[in-house]
Amino acid sequence: MSHFKPCDRHQLYLLPPSIDEWLPENHLSRFIIEVIEQLDLTRLTSHYSGKGSEAYHPSMMLALLVYGYATGTFSSRKIERATHDSVAFRFLAANQHPDHDTIANFRKTFLLELQELFVQVLSIAQEMKLFKLGNISLDGTKIKANASKHKALSHGHIEKLEAQLREEVQFLLNKAEQTDEQESEHDFDLPAEIVRREQRLEALAAAKAKIAERVQARDNQAQKDYEEKIARREAQQKAGKKPRGREPKAPETGPCVQDQINLTDEQSRIMPSGDGFIQGYNSQAAVDIESMLIIATGLTTETNDKQRVEPMLEALNTLENQFGKADTLLADNGYFSQNNVKACAEHGITPLIALGRDTHHLPIAQRLQPDAPKPQTDDPLVMMMYQLKTQSGRELYGRRKCTVEPVFGIIKQVLGFRQFLMRGIQAVAGEWKLVAMAYNFKRMYAMATG
Repeated sequence: MSHFKPCDRHQLYLLPPSIDEWLPENHLSRFIIEVIEQLDLTRLTSHYSGKGSEAYHPSMMLALLVYGYATGTFSSRKIERATHDSVAFRFLAANQHPDHDTIANFRKTFLLELQELFVQVLSIAQEMKLFKLGNISLDGTKIKANASKHKALSHGHIEKLEAQLREEVQFLLNKAEQTDEQESEHDFDLPAEIVRREQRLEALAAAKAKIAERVQARDNQAQKDYEEKIARREAQQKAGKKPRGREPKAPETGPCVQDQINLTDEQSRIMPSGDGFIQGYNSQAAVDIESMLIIATGLTTETNDKQRVEPMLEALNTLENQFGKADTLLADNGYFSQNNVKACAEHGITPLIALGRDTHHLPIAQRLQPDAPKPQTDDPLVMMMYQLKTQSGRELYGRRKCTVEPVFGIIKQVLGFRQFLMRGIQAVAGEWKLVAMAYNFKRMYAMATG
């Protein structure tokens, strides 16, 4: 005869009177509260005027968001539901239940303040002996925007739609004149249909104007490059040298047929990713290779990573007074350019940026051969090429792939963050900072608890 434990769902229980007793002592939510209690939240609390009904404390709201992002609960509605269903969320909310509108408004209001809180969390990690700024690994990942790529319109397609809508409006106007003095035989309202198409034409005209405004920066850069090439050829001619190559052509300005804009999130872009093409943003992160903590973030609408080195160097420079100067910057070939190598040297950071695809599984003789003599030069590019070929340089660069890429893997696979909830580049950049901070909380918890 089988023996089973009783399963009586109507059994009365005497639960602990304190929510504090419902959670294990070594729980992530407790760690989050301990860290947040050490943060200076003055910039958050100062936003409240003290008038009207009592507000939920910012420390509690921040704890809910951080724990939510650290455990894969991003939606404000799901967080509200979790304050009823989850013991951990009940503990964080002190048995209160802020509604989803309150949670969403808090997140939207204080995204810009997360930069200061992000640095404070790193300071606490340093005090806990979990973090020391040293060698940095830089990489980027494409994350979907809160918009569909099917809502993107190209400049050429907009012009086709405009022509089609104008023809439809003219057809409906003619039809309205024919049926003006007699009962309409159509099932739809002609004036309403005309208004709807005219409103669509206004929206398309506004989209075209935004595309033209966006490409202005590209046209300015193209004109600048063209003028530099012309000046270089003229200088060669004055020096008695024959310019090499064809004479550069003046750039074509204005929107191209392929220039696109998304009607849902106009600042997002169609970008290549591992899944094909997505409507999203290029999210950047600089990761300390020893602690695997994210120390700086960035966000761009450009698919090319070459332009992201100098902004990240500036971000690292702001951390110098608190955490010291970074030693080495590791990055793949997507970040390589002579200007980026020079910029690293000017910031006092040793660059190790791949010049191309690395050869894997070098022959044992090549791996064990002694390093070549160090070149006597001040050229940072020559020095970087030398260091990448040394045994220590290869070993250090080999750690790039096993630090920053696992961080992105954890964010996307473990935390489950694959799409932004916010729209617009400023709001999305703030949410990316929140994701990075939630990851750092979880990483610090893992290191602190062993």
